[in-house]
Amino acid sequence: MKKIAAITMVRNDDFYLKHWTRYYGAELGEENLYIYLDGKDQKLPDWCPKAQVVAVDKIKGQVVSAEKERLLFLSNRAKELFEKGYDLVIGVDADELLVVDPNVGKGLREYLSSLDIKNSVSGLGVDVGQFLGKEADIKEDDTPFLNQRKYARLSTRYTKPSVLAAPLQWGSGFHRIKGKNFHIDKNLYLFHFGYFDMRRIEARFADPDRREAGWTKHIAKRSKTIKQVTNHKARDWDRTTKIARTMQTIIRPPYAWNKPAMLGLCFIVEIPPRFRDIV
Repeated sequence: MKKIAAITMVRNDDFYLKHWTRYYGAELGEENLYIYLDGKDQKLPDWCPKAQVVAVDKIKGQVVSAEKERLLFLSNRAKELFEKGYDLVIGVDADELLVVDPNVGKGLREYLSSLDIKNSVSGLGVDVGQFLGKEADIKEDDTPFLNQRKYARLSTRYTKPSVLAAPLQWGSGFHRIKGKNFHIDKNLYLFHFGYFDMRRIEARFADPDRREAGWTKHIAKRSKTIKQVTNHKARDWDRTTKIARTMQTIIRPPYAWNKPAMLGLCFIVEIPPRFRDIV
């Protein structure tokens, strides 16, 4: 099987990082996780002893400029991992988990090893929300996220070229690879959990680091997923993901040929029980 690494960068985000480390550590081996803490004032975690964790100088600036610097940094780290002998490098934020459809019967490493990836591969973006009045606050423990959340929006924003097969340059937020196209695999999903709990969104508004960096408007915009999940009727998962994958493969936004588009359509789906205990 292929040697696969996963990298991420976080600041003050142990809640998501613990889930990220637990999932990717089980799938790839904790020793193949490379975690960069944004700021040398960050305390190194003691709960992932085999992972490669490094605190680096804080990336300064507002959202757009800081994101460009962050992804340039992570792209360079991915290049170094290829030089160390890794076959594939997964780059995702700490609130994003790349999952193989359980119907395939393979884990992430086994499945990715079976693919012939030329430049990169993407999972279909699944932005998990909260059905207000029906789903409670997320528990602060090890309970799998998808045991607590059943609904999501299929989102072009999270259909990302997360898996690299060669040293390439990610664009801001891992949303594209500069100068290269993308390929959405039929069995991969990128679950995004960053805005799946209204209480946690409200807490992010109060984070002075994020306010100073200009994230307030961005965070408010993301609460839109919760409203959509609450107010729209959920569609069938298997049928709708197939439609969304086809649309995102064919349709491109006029400003970026190497990003997916879906004509602004809002597809809310109910996540099948087969995913419940994975993440």
